[in-house]
Amino acid sequence: MAELTTAGQKAYDALKKLGATNPDALRTADDVTRASRLPKGMTNNALMELVAKGYARRVARQKSAGYYITK
Repeated sequence: MAELTTAGQKAYDALKKLGATNPDALRTADDVTRASRLPKGMTNNALMELVAKGYARRVARQKSAGYYITK
């Protein structure tokens, strides 16, 4: 995971800590923001980085998207 930014690593660790390891345990960007203690904009950018690099998946839902770790 050396290719992740610092914010990306913090978001990944937050998802892991929250137990978002499968599609049944999705967490929102707000959950990750609280757990990682990053600003909301940085968290959203970090989550997009994780999705782009294949470390996480985004699942669109009615009100807010959910995220979980794939690697």
